[in-house]
Amino acid sequence: MAKPFTLTQLRYFAVVAELENMTAAAERLLVTQSTLSTAMAQLEASLSTQLFVRLRTRGLRLTPSGRQLAQDIKVLLEHADSLYESARGLATSLVGELKVGVFSPLAPFRLPAILQTFEVQHPGVEVSFLEADLASLQTALLEGQCDVALMYGLGLGRGFTHTVLERVPPHVLVHAEHPAASRPERSIALKDLDGEPAVVLDLPHSRDYYEQLYAIAGVVPNVRHRFAGYETVRSFVAKGHGYAVLNQRLHSDLTYSGGRVVALTLTDDFPPIEVMLVRPEGVQPTRRALAFEETCIRLYGAARH
Repeated sequence: MAKPFTLTQLRYFAVVAELENMTAAAERLLVTQSTLSTAMAQLEASLSTQLFVRLRTRGLRLTPSGRQLAQDIKVLLEHADSLYESARGLATSLVGELKVGVFSPLAPFRLPAILQTFEVQHPGVEVSFLEADLASLQTALLEGQCDVALMYGLGLGRGFTHTVLERVPPHVLVHAEHPAASRPERSIALKDLDGEPAVVLDLPHSRDYYEQLYAIAGVVPNVRHRFAGYETVRSFVAKGHGYAVLNQRLHSDLTYSGGRVVALTLTDDFPPIEVMLVRPEGVQPTRRALAFEETCIRLYGAARH
């Protein structure tokens, strides 16, 4: 019968799984590489499964079993830390690492305030961020590279659970001297801009959403520029290179280019984008992840009132 695995082996495995490199993991854990290799071999023997594929060129790659174990043990290790604190009579505050994914265009809008509030409430949690596009965030969640992600629900596939925080309608940005910028009602139909040059936010899933809006309005966009950067789009609009359809509204009308933009409400009946917290389905969240979600829900709810 295989020897039961130990908590130390699981802790070692968590670091190896994160870095996918035995040498780098040994350096972080302050153990020899031979000690770490032996511990991983014993863990695989105890579980009767292969957790890694050893590669000559780039260290290690997790097998499907290894990836599942890396996700499952997060809660176990967190509970072990809580038990240790309790046994020593320490405070029961949350401690440890939390990895949060965030959709790049969303990051500047709410994330600083969310982190500021979260750190005051849970100073023992070390938060790190993975800023990426929507497709990359889905992959990162499934591979255990982040515990939870703040993102749009566009193109969200199977294998996830989510909580909707906000529904954001689209709007149009024009430069300050555009004829529509002086409209007292600050509103416009997308059809009114038909034929004018457009500056498009070109990101996976986002581009599909904006193409859907044009199709609903019966407009074939005259795309002049495509950019992956939210602020780049705003800056080009400010300099008169075209209009843009976006969702998140900045508090300032100034751009990095020094020009000004004007946001116009769209009168079309367009579907909004859902801002949500997303986690892998079937993976029990850590207390740290749940606490982060609670902070997001509270702040987003306050922002809507």
